[in-house]
Amino acid sequence: MKTIRINELATVNGKAGKLPVSPATIWRWVKNGSFPKPFKLGTHVTVWDVAAVNRFLADRADAGGK
Repeated sequence: MKTIRINELATVNGKAGKLPVSPATIWRWVKNGSFPKPFKLGTHVTVWDVAAVNRFLADRADAGGK
């Protein structure tokens, strides 16, 4: 399984991430169930399954971004 961390997902301090949103937006989406849930690799390491993130993006593209 390939994983991705929040600093690669979110756009922070002018550094483009996979998504053009802030970390706070990603966490809000997780909380309301619209984004895949992350899992812990360690005490301070939280990651997402890249395949789940890619499915999220594909579903959004198929829905026309709505």
